[in-house]
Amino acid sequence: MMISTHEVENQVPAREGVDEYTSNAPLVEAVARWGRGGAEASARSLGDVGGLVGSAAFQRDAERANTHPPVLHAFDRWGRRVDEVEYDDAYHRVLWAAVAAGAHTSAAAAPGPGANVDRAATFLLFAQVEPGHACPISMTHAAVPTLELAASGLQSEWMPRLLSRSYDPALGGGGAPPKSSALIGMAMTEKQGGSDVQANTTRAERRGGGSGGGSGGGSGGGSGSWGAEYGLTGHKWFASAPMSDAFFVLARAQHGLSCFFVPRVLPDGSRNVFRIQRLKDKLGNRSNASSEIELDGTTGWLVGEEGRGVAAIVQMVTRTRLDCVIGSAAGMRQSVAEAAWHVRHRRAFGALLVDQPAMAAVVADLALESEAATLTSMRLARAYDVDADDAEQAFRRLATAVSKYWVCKRGAGHAAEALECLGGNGYTEAFPLARRYREQPLLAIWEGSGNVIALDVLRVLAREPQAFEAFFAEVGAAAGASGVFDEALAAAVALVRETSTMSPDAAASVARELTERLALVLQGSLMLRHSPAPVAEAFVRSRLGGEGGAQYGVLPRGVDVGAILARA
Repeated sequence: MMISTHEVENQVPAREGVDEYTSNAPLVEAVARWGRGGAEASARSLGDVGGLVGSAAFQRDAERANTHPPVLHAFDRWGRRVDEVEYDDAYHRVLWAAVAAGAHTSAAAAPGPGANVDRAATFLLFAQVEPGHACPISMTHAAVPTLELAASGLQSEWMPRLLSRSYDPALGGGGAPPKSSALIGMAMTEKQGGSDVQANTTRAERRGGGSGGGSGGGSGGGSGSWGAEYGLTGHKWFASAPMSDAFFVLARAQHGLSCFFVPRVLPDGSRNVFRIQRLKDKLGNRSNASSEIELDGTTGWLVGEEGRGVAAIVQMVTRTRLDCVIGSAAGMRQSVAEAAWHVRHRRAFGALLVDQPAMAAVVADLALESEAATLTSMRLARAYDVDADDAEQAFRRLATAVSKYWVCKRGAGHAAEALECLGGNGYTEAFPLARRYREQPLLAIWEGSGNVIALDVLRVLAREPQAFEAFFAEVGAAAGASGVFDEALAAAVALVRETSTMSPDAAASVARELTERLALVLQGSLMLRHSPAPVAEAFVRSRLGGEGGAQYGVLPRGVDVGAILARA
């Protein structure tokens, strides 16, 4: 006689078949407010993406891409150097879907008011479910303004590839016919310097001629020159997404640190020297390969002017920092959505978890953080549109750094608390929040860790008074809506002015405090102006008024937890 002892009861159903766009009220409202005028076509497109990333099939691909990580093949079977990274087919399916939806360069392909908001929302939805592929997607998006500094011939041949909605995983860029699409990476960091790129030692030596492409370069019928050609020799400690079709690389030329365009495949169809030494064994971000590379006479073409490499590549870095904010907001949305789903289906001690005040307060607090991050990221994206005036551009220079510091820093703790809502299940790899918990710290490190970003905030404030004015004009739009907010705003302005009178060392010692205050008044202003009153009140009182706790779930007394949960 067989005895059955295993009955599955009170387990939460899979969170599948959910439209991740329409179920995210703060995102829908932000797109309607700042996107392409709330156009029906835009909403339909984002709805399609929301349905796709919420499907069981996409979630299985996201899991598989992370449980079958990339593998390096430095040599082929005959001993020839190939330097290729093999990815699981699931990863390619995820990338294909993201590119087809325009998560990479749709804002550049069809610029206009709201274009960057729609693109940011698309990027957020894909990154919410599978964040590893977001690295090459983000770098390709961010590469557009740096490529615009390159020689006209290089632009004319490569820009259409960046803007393409097709995806081809094979290496390409040269030969006949050339590959019609491309993903772009960057390689700045070296082992001795890290964020201090002025310590870089990779050398760039000018070569004769300088025509790297065009009809005479075997590049597939383009016209014009790719500009000045160099040979690059050195190493890069981090080169993520090494199977990208080309990279922007910093190297030291005769007149100083310069930016170079380095394709994996040369115009004549041969492989460029791009020796992948090993793949990084990372804490998270497992689906995306990050590598150490060696350059040995590697061919690159100058972008911008010699000695102006940082100025050229910072165009790219600024936008990848924006995507760090969006990616962190995406992670917060996944965390709170999974936690809210769990507590609405799981019973304990005789009631659903969502109906128990202690758990309801935790999830509501997580939802506040997620909504503030979503609003911040979408408002920032709007400031990158082509119609952004001088004030908007000044605002984004300060607000991007401020938001990158704060939102990305909040991601890891947010994921940890959401994971705890699922109990033991949350700590297993069978559920997505374990993966998210390992993922969130990356975005606080990538493109400048905390101190680097906080010191950037000081530099912007010291060198660009118009950024201070634009930032506080935006934040001050909520003045008078809350006494708590008004006090926090006045304190932030006073701290900025006090910092401006300090010695460099003294200012650096308060850089983190200053950046945190700026971030919170920006988020408080956005919440007061654009979120429902109960949500905005809870955020302002808990984050700016000192009524919240050091941990999630300690909310001010009397806040409307039910109204907050209704948006989760």
